[in-house]
Amino acid sequence: MTAIATIRVQQQDFDTAREIARVSDGRTDIGAVVSFSGLCRADDGLAALTLEHYPGMAEAEIQRHADEALARWPLQGLTIIHRYGRITPGENIVLVVTASSHRQAAFEAAEFLMDYLKTNAPFWKREEKPEGGGDWVEAKSHDDDASARWKS
Repeated sequence: MTAIATIRVQQQDFDTAREIARVSDGRTDIGAVVSFSGLCRADDGLAALTLEHYPGMAEAEIQRHADEALARWPLQGLTIIHRYGRITPGENIVLVVTASSHRQAAFEAAEFLMDYLKTNAPFWKREEKPEGGGDWVEAKSHDDDASARWKS
């Protein structure tokens, strides 16, 4: 059975357990499901994050990397959900679910996709402070280093 990637860029929250179940429900060819869920955390008193994206381009770029993951690893399922808009601490931001016959492929594909989403996906993140105002988040070198390992 050919794996199909589910890609959603949405403002509304999602149910992580339901999304994991959708990837593997009724499938007997899947031996491993790996999920990564990214949450908004309250670092340094953060009040909220606002994520912006370019509609159409964000989905196409994520799909391009999902297709690369499907070509590089023997996956039976793949879901990527990324939220945009105002997100407060404790809320979901992103979910990556990979399913494969074996755990190594599922783990590696999930890491590859998260490294891409963290460094190159067309999203812009602004941190909002409780006292008002905020700053756009700059790229971090350790995220770039993690992403660079997949280029070989």
